[in-house]
Amino acid sequence: MSSLMVRNLDEALVLKLKRQAARHARSAEAEHRAILEVALAHTRRRSLAEVLSDMPNVGRDEDFERHQNEGRNASDVFARY
Repeated sequence: MSSLMVRNLDEALVLKLKRQAARHARSAEAEHRAILEVALAHTRRRSLAEVLSDMPNVGRDEDFERHQNEGRNASDVFARY
């Protein structure tokens, strides 16, 4: 197992951690582990639908309409390159 040292914490925060640990009948270190576990171990990946629904509205549907090549084919388009 790895170790983690957290420095420069506000004394009030450390006191809150110790009081919460006492309420749960465990050490401050065990409480710290439990807090990290809850905060980080149960994260889940967002679905594609969730990601897409969070995207901002960037235009109207007409802005993204596909238009047919009017009588041209790909060889005509790339012939000049």
